[in-house]
Amino acid sequence: MDTPIPDTPNAASPLLQVIGLKKHYALEDGKVLRAVDGVSLSVPRGHTLGLVGESGCGKSTTGKCLVRLTDPTEGRILLEGRDLAEMDRRELRAMRRRMQFIFQDPYASLNPRMTAGEIVGEPLRNFGGGGRPRQQELAWLFSKVGLRPEAMRKYPHEFSGGQRQRLGIARALALRPRLIVCDEPVSALDVSVQAQVINLLMDLQQEMGIAYLFVAHDLAVVRHISHRVAVMYLGRIVESGSREAIFGRPAHPYTRALMASAPSARERRPAQVLQGEIPSPLSPPSGCAFRTRCPRAEARCARETPLPRTIAPGQQVACHFA
Repeated sequence: MDTPIPDTPNAASPLLQVIGLKKHYALEDGKVLRAVDGVSLSVPRGHTLGLVGESGCGKSTTGKCLVRLTDPTEGRILLEGRDLAEMDRRELRAMRRRMQFIFQDPYASLNPRMTAGEIVGEPLRNFGGGGRPRQQELAWLFSKVGLRPEAMRKYPHEFSGGQRQRLGIARALALRPRLIVCDEPVSALDVSVQAQVINLLMDLQQEMGIAYLFVAHDLAVVRHISHRVAVMYLGRIVESGSREAIFGRPAHPYTRALMASAPSARERRPAQVLQGEIPSPLSPPSGCAFRTRCPRAEARCARETPLPRTIAPGQQVACHFA
């Protein structure tokens, strides 16, 4: 991969601001699954927020709520100051130009009966725009993601995994969005192809000023692409801060455990397994959700839910003892 991006935000007001986001699912037996349980975060214009955590922590559900692919139970989602959570279908359609989604599985997200040109051009047919004749616009989009114009005539099964993800990126770019939610966009790709796609996303961000919410579990990828990082556990953000702070000075026991669980080629040390089982979101622990796996847990942790507090400029942590 290329040299990581500098950690210097250049915009004061956030493009996206999320306040108290919740997504609960009521089950037939009367129980409630708290997939997302009070998430607050912000993404500056033209920057990337990496959202990390173990599988099942609510990362992907959060991303889908932000672009209203699923409706939130509670909370505010402000994109350019407008609350997406309160919009009806007509208003939300108008906002689709400003926000797009890149899916984890590049093959499952593409219609196998449509050509690549039809797939990438679908947003243009539905919303209009581009300012150029359709074929010229498609040729421009294909060139932006490193695909040749003749590829427009091919079908998804004729592309490699990396090329399919490039198609997904081209489709997301078609309406010139301000924000793209990337849901594990490289997890299904080979390592060498991952680097190509990540560098493509970074180049597009620099050129077009796009902001990303980048959902991933691969810490090396998140460290490379993100300006800021939010760490999620059992539906809540337990720590957030600059990339430098999260990877250099992690404060929450869960964040430190995640760092220890990732193998380090530089130090030639094996990954350490995070101890204990992840509690069920159907019956989360009282107080601090991480206390059942935390080596520092005390009686207070079972009684009181820790609230996020600032421990350094721009770095917040939800832990009584951090």
